[in-house]
Amino acid sequence: MSDDRPPSLDDLDARLRKARERSAPPVEAQARDGVPHSAFGIAFRIGIELVAALVVGLAIGLLFDRWLETGPWGLLAGLLLGFGAGIMNVYRAVNGLGMAVGYRREPGQGNGPEA
Repeated sequence: MSDDRPPSLDDLDARLRKARERSAPPVEAQARDGVPHSAFGIAFRIGIELVAALVVGLAIGLLFDRWLETGPWGLLAGLLLGFGAGIMNVYRAVNGLGMAVGYRREPGQGNGPEA
């Protein structure tokens, strides 16, 4: 008779736990509620951030043009400011800085309470 005993349930449980840890998404790719973000959702957010900043900048530029009667200069300044704000928002979204309230700080950096 051979010594082919089935593995114990504790051994199987330990192997399953290790496999789940390896296949878990990274913490940065999860929202606060633990739901992973999809690539389509992140791309949609980036597009909306950029377009919204441009539209707001253009609207403010047009309002300044009508109020001050300056021609296209307010529109161009609003376009540039909106583009800069959009790029900054995209940078924050990609780096995860816009995912939480305030900015993310590494432990031991900066003054004040640690986040």
